[in-house]
Amino acid sequence: MKTEARFFRHDSGRIVAALTRVFGIHNLALSEDVVQDAFCRALEVWKFNGLPENPSAWLMKAAKNRALDILRHERKVSNFAPELGRLLESEWTLVPTVNELFEPKAITDEQLQMMFSCCHSKLPEHSQVALILNILCGFSLAEIAHAFFSSEEATEKRVTRAKALLSRSRKLFELRKSKDFPTRLSAVQRALYLLFNEGYHGACSKSAIRIDLCQEAIRLAALLLENALTATSSTYALSALFCLDAARLPARLDDTGALVPLLHQDRSRWDQALIAEGHRLLEQSAVGTQLTEYHLEAAIASVHACAASVEETDWEQIVSLYNALMQLRPSPVVALNRAIAIGQHQGPELGLQAVQSIEELARLAAYPFYHAALAELELRRGKAEPAARHFREAIALARNEMERRFLAQRLRACDMA
Repeated sequence: MKTEARFFRHDSGRIVAALTRVFGIHNLALSEDVVQDAFCRALEVWKFNGLPENPSAWLMKAAKNRALDILRHERKVSNFAPELGRLLESEWTLVPTVNELFEPKAITDEQLQMMFSCCHSKLPEHSQVALILNILCGFSLAEIAHAFFSSEEATEKRVTRAKALLSRSRKLFELRKSKDFPTRLSAVQRALYLLFNEGYHGACSKSAIRIDLCQEAIRLAALLLENALTATSSTYALSALFCLDAARLPARLDDTGALVPLLHQDRSRWDQALIAEGHRLLEQSAVGTQLTEYHLEAAIASVHACAASVEETDWEQIVSLYNALMQLRPSPVVALNRAIAIGQHQGPELGLQAVQSIEELARLAAYPFYHAALAELELRRGKAEPAARHFREAIALARNEMERRFLAQRLRACDMA
């Protein structure tokens, strides 16, 4: 069952995108039903005949055949994709048209259209990400709720409302014909950024890391790079950031399953192939004059990736990059990371001063790693008692067992000090 589910997760988004191009975005529910039918049929057939040589092709063919059956039976082409018009009316044009829409290149374009359609300006960011996960990545509502530390009921309402808005659009977003393409591209990039971050260090109650979310963000960003319109400097920078951060995932948990922050990681476990790919993408992002937060965050990740240890890290350069990031996209979390870098570069006293000078500091009060950062800075200046107090506050706010286990280890370090 796990094997079949893996193929379904991998292929469902591709098939839904193709079917939506055939049936029209207003028939999104029908497209999802056809994919579900194909998956149920696969479970029945594969149980007796075994896994086919190419499961993806099997699922694609089953969905395409079912779509042709529906089109032949209904024959009311006005209820389907209006832009296909009379091509769906005649058997002479029906099959070639549907076959063309199921070609690999067409499916890639259709996934891009679907991604842009999901990032509708009237949808909040979390709804955009939830739609992408559900439609393009094949995540169930329960999985999305788990990823975003939300109830399944609330997630279902959010996704249902978002799909209703999407259905009213009548057709998929046309990348080449829309005046708001730059705005929508920015929204798509932001949605993928949020998706990756949720996997990398989200608020899930059961796990501090969701590698599957990170992988989906990387996959969808790679789709953007395949299209000349969406392969912009900022997209290259975003993809570089994903690769450089994902390279550290193997070291983010220790052998006991406890969370390991960057400063304590075993760098020999970092994925060198992903680091090399990240550097390649970052170099390509330097074309032109555009500078985004993704360029700066990727540059920071690159500096870390180039250092053999914490002590050998170019903290002066990292502080400089955080200064630029604060000018471009200021936030309390960016300011906290800048303060931590200052503490590494100029000592814990100046690091604490930088923390205390953060604007809107109250917004960090519920963030466990704000208190953990204070604790680490106090510990570095030899103040074990206030460090222990901050670690206890962080433990009380920890969002999962991995975070609690790590913070408890650091609290024991205070006791030893």
